[in-house]
Amino acid sequence: MTLPTFLKLVEIRTKLASLFPFLIGLLFVIYRYDMFEPLNTAIFFSAMLLFDLTTTAINNYMDYKKALSDDYRRQSNIIGQENIPEKRVVATIITMLAIASLLGIWLVFRTDLFVLVIGMLCFAIGIFYTFGPIPLSRMPLGEVFSGVTMGFGITFLAIYVNAANQRIAHLGWTGRMITFEMDVLLLLEIFLVSLPCILTIANIMLANNICDLEEDIANKRFTLPYYIGRKHALLLFHLLYVLTFAAIVTAVLLQVLPVYALLVCLVLIPITKSIRRFRQKQSKLETFPLSLKNMMLVNGTMAITLLVSVIL
Repeated sequence: MTLPTFLKLVEIRTKLASLFPFLIGLLFVIYRYDMFEPLNTAIFFSAMLLFDLTTTAINNYMDYKKALSDDYRRQSNIIGQENIPEKRVVATIITMLAIASLLGIWLVFRTDLFVLVIGMLCFAIGIFYTFGPIPLSRMPLGEVFSGVTMGFGITFLAIYVNAANQRIAHLGWTGRMITFEMDVLLLLEIFLVSLPCILTIANIMLANNICDLEEDIANKRFTLPYYIGRKHALLLFHLLYVLTFAAIVTAVLLQVLPVYALLVCLVLIPITKSIRRFRQKQSKLETFPLSLKNMMLVNGTMAITLLVSVIL
């Protein structure tokens, strides 16, 4: 498989969705705890990126295999367009998954068992998102699983692998005893910080499902917009952005985020315009990319404000 074909298979252009939670988690742990573990961060980033590439490849492969129309299979999926041998796709997926797993195990030895539990949970959700008899992506839960797994899971692990000794949580095994403890307040802080990522990533999936509604129904993919209807799905799309900015303001008021984070509100104007455009027309080519731009605007600005706070 050539490099350009591989990059299309794993949809490298979409990886910003996992990069921003990582950056926000990393900058927050430096800001909040003044801690940074370069090796742990490098191991986690490599494992995270490889697994993200793996889940995208699985998604493309399963969409190709489960397509009910030969034309849809050939035209809408990179595997059909590039005539990639199925065995090569499977081998690529297994190789990336194996390397990501080994990196994850290495990270567990450098931290604690809690990383193993969270990592296994994220791996399971990522794999069964599109794999299995009833994939999560073909149910009305895709937005929840993608938003929480990427938005919270990546942010939390980026913080945890750098501040494992801060007792945010700890899972230990000594002899016959397994002990688990968690600082609920610190966990809620991290959840609040990760909410903008959770909500904006969920909106990417929601926008995708709204645009593909008729096509998904034809291929027996019954996503959230199918159950709540296009009108209510568009209202939810709008509401999730409202909650995004509410979470940022709340985090600043509670002094979890620095006051500079309020600068994220400056992107309200372009985001409001993009919401209006998307509600007027839902097109995969014309307006779906607005959800990606919105995610980058919110989380990119948030990352910049955290970087400024770290420097100052």
